[in-house]
Amino acid sequence: MRNVLILGANGSIAREATRLFLDETDARLTLFLRDPSRLGPVERDRGRVVQGDVLDAAALREAMAGQDVVYAGLAGDLERMAKAIVRAMGETGVRRLVFISSMGIYDEVPGQHYSSVLDPYRKAAGVIEASDLDYTILRPAWFTDADEVDYETTQKGEPFRGGVVSRKSVAALVVKLAMTPGLEVGRSLGMSKPE
Repeated sequence: MRNVLILGANGSIAREATRLFLDETDARLTLFLRDPSRLGPVERDRGRVVQGDVLDAAALREAMAGQDVVYAGLAGDLERMAKAIVRAMGETGVRRLVFISSMGIYDEVPGQHYSSVLDPYRKAAGVIEASDLDYTILRPAWFTDADEVDYETTQKGEPFRGGVVSRKSVAALVVKLAMTPGLEVGRSLGMSKPE
């Protein structure tokens, strides 16, 4: 059984991932978010809800203690958040991180240049890549609500393929990465639906 901390637990990918963790694995979840009233009920024997802000170092460390995997799907000051996560993981000895970023952070989408709009995602990815953590960065395409798990990945340095991917597909890969030690460690994966 793996202990998984989900940061930003009310996010659209996090909600899908939570359902998949509970339905398809034996993982114990810690759901970390600013407003717990936004979540539905959680099986008490499989999870706990923690109110907190990723930028609150003490709350983050407390939630992180005893975890095997940290999954972060966040919005806001991503560079500061990435630094806080890396610091807390170092202080608590947690090694495995799955972090959601965005396609285009390396100018890898053919024919597109997203300029400064992706700077927060680029900077956060840079913080994580400079760490000594066992990280995987996911760079999904635009999200759809399709009820499907259908995706392909590209590695950093390869041209990005496709333009959309379902939230369910991203969540399925998050769960696979969290539950499979060593899978895609040190990688930054583009994600899209095969064309």
